[in-house]
Amino acid sequence: MGNLNVGIKKFLSNKNTVTILGVVAAVFVLYFGYNSRVNKAITPIKVPYAKETISPGSQITEDMIGEKNVSSETVRDGFAYTNKSEVLDKYANADSVIPSGSLFYKRSVVTKEQLPDKIIYDYPNGYVLYNLSVDINSTYGNSVYPGNYIDIYLKAMNAIEEGQGITTTDKIMVGKLIENVKVLAVLDSNGNNVFANLDEKGTPNMIIFAVPSEYYILLKKAGFLRAYDSTLIPVPTDESLKDNPGELKLSSNDLKDFINRVTEWTE
Repeated sequence: MGNLNVGIKKFLSNKNTVTILGVVAAVFVLYFGYNSRVNKAITPIKVPYAKETISPGSQITEDMIGEKNVSSETVRDGFAYTNKSEVLDKYANADSVIPSGSLFYKRSVVTKEQLPDKIIYDYPNGYVLYNLSVDINSTYGNSVYPGNYIDIYLKAMNAIEEGQGITTTDKIMVGKLIENVKVLAVLDSNGNNVFANLDEKGTPNMIIFAVPSEYYILLKKAGFLRAYDSTLIPVPTDESLKDNPGELKLSSNDLKDFINRVTEWTE
């Protein structure tokens, strides 16, 4: 046994032997490392893909998503999602079309909050967006924010209808037309979010909100009552501070009847 140990020590102390063992070890490391990388690259993994072409801004729903096997090398750069849950209910970016059969690349998939025009997804079906012109005064010194609730008042000159003619008087008529309207956006004259930079607020030019289509038509009619010098006035309320804000509703049937009567088409 002693001679054996001595022989082993001599073998291991030989420089040529050490060199050969080092080379053999390096070859084994390279071989197994290469095989591991190759196997990993060719091993298929299941990833989500678009079953149909998805337009910019569209929500990605369950029926739009399929799953297929691709080599892991295909997605090793991390640019594409590899899990269905990562894309479900998100949106195609505003500047991206996701082609049918395509993987879901991270640049093309965003949350609703990341959409530049996300306000178009923030109101109920059957509602219509309304753009109300405002200024720094009618927004109470730029104090009307998205998410606030407002009432819409109508101001108009009183009028006496004489046959087919209309004579206005110097009496002013003011009343609440619609209440509990949620503000979706406050934009400047260039269509930019006034509150995008809180350190440097822009000047409000329009308030965007949504109302049922019948109220939209009523507001449009009210806005065109030029013979009555009409104005729609937004008035902030405390509904946004409540756990259950009040229902959006018509406040005055008398004003509704007045607007419809004076805008009725006659031959």
